[in-house]
Amino acid sequence: MATAEKKPPKKRAPRKRAAPSNEPAPGQLTKRAVRIATVMARHGIKDFTRGDASDPATERRRARSFRDALQELGPTFSKLGQILSTRPDLLPPAFVEELETLQENVTPLTEEEVVRAVEKSLGVPWEDAFEHIDPEPLAAGTIAQVHRATLEDGDHVVVKVQRPDAETKITQDLELLKLFAEKTADRSSFRKMIDVPAMTEHLSEGLRRELDFTNEAKNIERMREILAQYSRLHVPKVYEQFTDARLLVMEDIRGVQLRQAPEGRERKEAAKQLLESYYRQVLAEGFFHADPHPGNLRWYKDSIYFLDFGMVGELDSNLRDALLLLVMALWQEDTPFVAEAILSLSDRDPDTSVDMDAFAADLDDILKKHRHLSLKEIELGPLLTELTTVSLRHEVRLPASMALTAKALAQMQLAAADLDPTLDPFGVAGQYLARHVLGQFRERVSPGKMLYEASKIQTRLGRLFSSFEGLMGGAKGGRLQVQFRGTERLEDSIRRAGRRLAISLVATGTLLGAAIASTSTHVPDWVTGTGAGVGGAFALALIWDVVRRR
Repeated sequence: MATAEKKPPKKRAPRKRAAPSNEPAPGQLTKRAVRIATVMARHGIKDFTRGDASDPATERRRARSFRDALQELGPTFSKLGQILSTRPDLLPPAFVEELETLQENVTPLTEEEVVRAVEKSLGVPWEDAFEHIDPEPLAAGTIAQVHRATLEDGDHVVVKVQRPDAETKITQDLELLKLFAEKTADRSSFRKMIDVPAMTEHLSEGLRRELDFTNEAKNIERMREILAQYSRLHVPKVYEQFTDARLLVMEDIRGVQLRQAPEGRERKEAAKQLLESYYRQVLAEGFFHADPHPGNLRWYKDSIYFLDFGMVGELDSNLRDALLLLVMALWQEDTPFVAEAILSLSDRDPDTSVDMDAFAADLDDILKKHRHLSLKEIELGPLLTELTTVSLRHEVRLPASMALTAKALAQMQLAAADLDPTLDPFGVAGQYLARHVLGQFRERVSPGKMLYEASKIQTRLGRLFSSFEGLMGGAKGGRLQVQFRGTERLEDSIRRAGRRLAISLVATGTLLGAAIASTSTHVPDWVTGTGAGVGGAFALALIWDVVRRR
C-alpha cells in the first residue's frame, strides 16, 4: 500500500457493516477434532493422568509436552496457551512457566488481505479514509494485525485489523474444547492436572470478547476516565468513526520503552502515579489493565501511555472490599488479620475447618521475606501468588480473578521499578488507602445518614444485649437458663459486662465519627458538635457505671 494519489473530495463516508456469522460447519469440526486428537496423542496427553504428579521432573515433562502440542496446533491454541499462562489457579506452576514461552507464530496478512479487511469494515475504498497505510505490520498475532497509517486530515494512527479467519477458527476450537470439557468432567484423575471446564469457560469468555474490537474501544474510554486524575498516565485516542467489531483505529503513540525515559522529576512522578493508579484500578474501580508488560507501556510526551486493552480484569464489589482488607493487613504487617482477610476472599465450604494457627504461621513465613523492602526488591505479584499457593495447601481456594490480579501487579511492579527503584510499594498503598477511605466517607456522609447509622448500631446492640439476657435466663421465655450453685452473682456480672461493652462501643463509634466529620467541609458544625456531645455522654455514663459499682 502506497500513498494514495491526490483526488477530489468524496461525499461518501465510511459506514459500518454487520459481521457475518462464522459458525463452523459440522464437517469442519470433525476434521479439526481429528487433527487435535492426533497431535495430542503424539505428545502423550494420556500420560497426563498417569504417574506421580508430585514429581517435579514428571510435571515439567508433561508441561513441555503440553506446550509443544499447543504450538503445533497453530495460532489459536498458542493464544489459548498464553491466556492459560495467566491462570496459576487452573494449572500447576510448571505448566504456567512453560506456557509463558509460547509465541504466536503466525504468517502476516498480505497487503491485499489487509485492504479487503479494512474496506469491508469501512464500506468504502480505503483511500476515502486514509492517506497512507504502511504495508509492513507493526505486529501480527492470532486475532489481529497492526499497521501504522495516516488519516486524510494528517493524523498519525495505528490500524488494528482482524484476521478474516480468526473468528471461524477460534469458534470451532472453542466448540471442540467445550465437548472435551464435557467428556472429562467426571475424570477426577485428569482434573487433578487441569481443570478443563473452568479453563474452557475462562478461555471462551476472554477470546469471544477479544474478537469484538468495540469492547476494546470501550475499555480504553473507561480507563481514560479512571486515569483522568493522573497527570502522567494516559491512553490513546480512539477514532470511533472508523472503528467497528473488526477494525480499530487509534492514535499512534510513538514513544520509547519506560526504561528509556529520561531521568528527572517527571519519571519519578510517573512511577508513583503508575503504582497508585493500580491500587485505584483494582481496589476502587474493579477494572484494570490485565497485561501491562513492557510492550504495552510507552513513554511519550513525559507520560506513560497504556496500550492494547484486549485483556482487562474486572472485580466485583465484594472481592474489592476483601482485597482492600488484605492490602491494609499487609501494609500493617498484621499476619493474623492477613489470614482472616484471605479467608474472606475464599469460596470455601463453611463446614471445612482451617487450622488458623498453622495457616497464619505459613503466611508469616512468606511475609518475613518481603518486609521492609524497596520496590526494586519486593515483588507484589509473586507475593500474591505465594499467598494463593499457601492458601490452596490449607484447602482455602481463592477466586480465579486473584491470579489475573497477581500477574498484572507483578508486571506493573517491574515497570514502576524501572522508573523509580526506590519506591516503597506498601508506603504508596498506605497513603492511597488513607485518602481513599476518608474520601469515601466525605462523599457519603450526611446528617441524616449519620443519625440513621447511629440508630442502626443502637438497635443492633440492644438486640444483642437482649439476646445475651435471654441466653442467661434474664429475659422472659429464654430458651437456655444456666444456674451455678454458689455463684449467684455470676449472671449479674455477665449482664453488667455486656452493658458496659455496649455503652463503650457506642461511645467510641460516635466520638470517632465526630472526629472524622470534623475534617470534612461538607458536614455542618452542628453535626460534629452533636456527635461529640452524644459520645461524651455515653463515655460519662460508662465512667459513672464503673464508679458506682465499685
